[in-house]
Amino acid sequence: MRLIPKDEGFFELFDELSSKLTKSAKVLDQLFADPNRLDFFSTQIKLIEREADDIVHEVMNRLDRTFVTPLDREDIHLLASSLDTVVDLMDGTARRVLMFNVTDRREPAKALSGLLVQAADVIAGAVVQIKKPREVVEAARAMKVLEEEGDGIYSDAVGALFRQPDADPLEVLKWKEIYDNLEHALDECEDVMNVLESIALKNS
Repeated sequence: MRLIPKDEGFFELFDELSSKLTKSAKVLDQLFADPNRLDFFSTQIKLIEREADDIVHEVMNRLDRTFVTPLDREDIHLLASSLDTVVDLMDGTARRVLMFNVTDRREPAKALSGLLVQAADVIAGAVVQIKKPREVVEAARAMKVLEEEGDGIYSDAVGALFRQPDADPLEVLKWKEIYDNLEHALDECEDVMNVLESIALKNS
């Protein structure tokens, strides 16, 4: 019998945090599908980002209060922070679209945001399966495929921006930064999966 039980509530918090990630990705995808509702979608993402911050704060509070944790303390901190970073990047992308007053729909941005939705779903599934290393390893492979697809879309999109002969320089700069943010968020999703894979294998 354990005198000091492990706090399994951490897994519930990770589930909640990954849920905020998937929700944020879906709203960002809607934003790029319908930029005329930019104000509404960016506000929704900001609310989700604040909720994610609250969950991370609770994770850190529990770390301070718990003597024996179900995972290494460093892993708990790293996973929570990594998930939160992706939500922050999505919020940052939405804020830039709002700041730049983007009102036109561009297919590469929509394609990248669609990949973010898929990546967020992969992460959420892996969080649920964190105690099953085989499933998490498979999810990491799926994430690698998504990340590589995103790299291709990003490269083509940025290249096309600079090949336009009469392009407005401000438009080029705006969209380059937006594409950068979307690609960065996708890269961070792969980093989250690397953390999840490491945790799953370490605790198998």
